[in-house]
Amino acid sequence: MGRHADPTAARRTLSLPLLVAAGVVVLLVAGGLTWWWTGSDACDTRQTVAVTVAPEIGTLAEELLAEPVELDGGLCAVAEVTAQQPVQTVGDLAALEADALPDVWVPDSSLWTARAGDAPVEPVGSFASSPVVLATSRDAVESLGWNEKAPGWSEALAGEQALAVPDLATNAEGVSALAAVRGALGGGEEADNAVVQAVLAAQRGPAMSSADGLAAGRDGGADAPLVPVSEQEVYSSNQQSEDSALVAVYPAEGSPALDYPVLRVGSPSGDAATAISAIVARLTSDTARDAAMKAGFRGRDGATPDDAGDSGIQQEAPTALALDPAAVQALLGRLSSLASPSRILTAFDVSTSMKAPVGDGTRATLARDAAKSTLSLVPGDYALGLWVFAYELEGGQDWAELVPTRELDADVEGRTQRAVLDEQLDSIPGRLTPGGTGLYDTTLAAVRAARDNYDPTAVNSILVLTDGTNEDDDAGLTLENLLITLASETDSDRPIKVIGVALGPDADLAALEQIAEATGGEAYSAVDPADLQTVLFDALRQRG
Repeated sequence: MGRHADPTAARRTLSLPLLVAAGVVVLLVAGGLTWWWTGSDACDTRQTVAVTVAPEIGTLAEELLAEPVELDGGLCAVAEVTAQQPVQTVGDLAALEADALPDVWVPDSSLWTARAGDAPVEPVGSFASSPVVLATSRDAVESLGWNEKAPGWSEALAGEQALAVPDLATNAEGVSALAAVRGALGGGEEADNAVVQAVLAAQRGPAMSSADGLAAGRDGGADAPLVPVSEQEVYSSNQQSEDSALVAVYPAEGSPALDYPVLRVGSPSGDAATAISAIVARLTSDTARDAAMKAGFRGRDGATPDDAGDSGIQQEAPTALALDPAAVQALLGRLSSLASPSRILTAFDVSTSMKAPVGDGTRATLARDAAKSTLSLVPGDYALGLWVFAYELEGGQDWAELVPTRELDADVEGRTQRAVLDEQLDSIPGRLTPGGTGLYDTTLAAVRAARDNYDPTAVNSILVLTDGTNEDDDAGLTLENLLITLASETDSDRPIKVIGVALGPDADLAALEQIAEATGGEAYSAVDPADLQTVLFDALRQRG
């Protein structure tokens, strides 16, 4: 037995190296633990900084702010990141108490600062940048000839190509695109009407979300819609899709940019202010810039990711179009009246004077063509009716109803209201009748008819287009009596605005102005035949 080997001898012989190795491991682990705890202990005070960012940069911000920022005296800044749509943050700034608001806010655009009202926000830098472009398919770009010559903003948005315009109240890209149209045209009435035309064109087409529009662009086809989006969204969309046909169109005048401003909220002091400054510094650092560029945003020098040319975007930075947040806010206010449908009874003068030559036609054909063009843009939830008037047009009555007021998408014996109106507008040049113009009697009758058919969910008005003066004083109302009657019949629960259009130099603009003033409406002069189309668009813009 004594010669038998100890079964544990080998293990005992190897135990010393193993113990040494184990000791080294313990020391390393202990060292690591000591380092980790030392790092943790360095944060004697943790100051939480609430950071709210636009959803598309939520992941980037979380990664950049994942680790605490160590400061002097054992203070650490710890970020809590929330991804939230800017419109919701704007609402929070107006409704919540100061301690419930973020300390740092990074929306997608500085345009939101104008909508924040009196909220205490201070710009302290920029996290990223991306120009606003029009996304569509390569096939659409080639079909439209834009691969050879870039379109202007107005040309693109008011053209025949379908638009997928997002909700203007919640989307900075859509608002920026419309502001670019207005800015490219120099502002003023013409620019406002171009914006109205673009909005109405978008509403007129089939409803399509931005996501669906981008999907159509990725699939290809010449009928892919135009979608106002950030360049980065085109890049990101293509990174996630193989064989995508989606490309960015850069309008000729340049592009406004989403500038992702870093905004301090409120006026903190002490450790809170120090911690916020540290988080701001990280969000505006070179590290943040590099991370943003990898995600498809542009650097401060306009540089793009190395694979930009393969991602539907161009390497060269487009010309920057600056937007004034206050002016854009005013534009939104003007466009807000388009959010509610209109209910408009139109009355067209068919007296003999409408035969007066204009260009290649007559005043009557001019009025017909302008009305048909406007009708083609009006969305289907608008309600329109059509009268004509002259003098004793129908028995002793100066007016005649051609089409009752109905929504344009309404079914009328198997046809749409829009189609019925289009056909009846074609008949106007053939309806001209000898005699004078019963302007005042017609106006009062139209106001009463519109009030009887009042829709509380719509903007209710009548539009009277005439090229002459009232010639029915002997048998009908005088201007004085009309104004008195309109005032006496005013109904604040059913307001009806009169929009008067004076066509040509012989029209009584002064009378139309008094009628419009009495009803809270508007009067327009279209002495130059080319003005009529603009006037009709402007009448829609001013209708509310």
